[in-house]
Amino acid sequence: IEMTSMISPIIQACDSISGARPGARREVVESYIKRLKELEELALSYPGVEKTFAIQAGRELRVIVESERITDAQAELLAADISNRIQTEMTYPGQIKVTVIRETRSVAFAK
Repeated sequence: IEMTSMISPIIQACDSISGARPGARREVVESYIKRLKELEELALSYPGVEKTFAIQAGRELRVIVESERITDAQAELLAADISNRIQTEMTYPGQIKVTVIRETRSVAFAK
């Protein structure tokens, strides 16, 4: 490609450096799906965890817990435990936000 500007060589060098990073141009779909499943399974291994969802391309993990088994204080500790375990056991780009959701619903009908 012909260099038409003075910054063209700089842009070309930056593009080469950026493209050399693993996964910069494309990530193998199988390894991406495997990483998301591992993330969800890691959180599911804790007692009281009902469901997990890796969202936003694996940058966020939503953990739904059983409100009867997990208190609010335990939910905070669980979020910290899961994030610490992710740091030690997994490799991932950037950061992962762990959100623990504990929900209680009360329903009454007026007749």
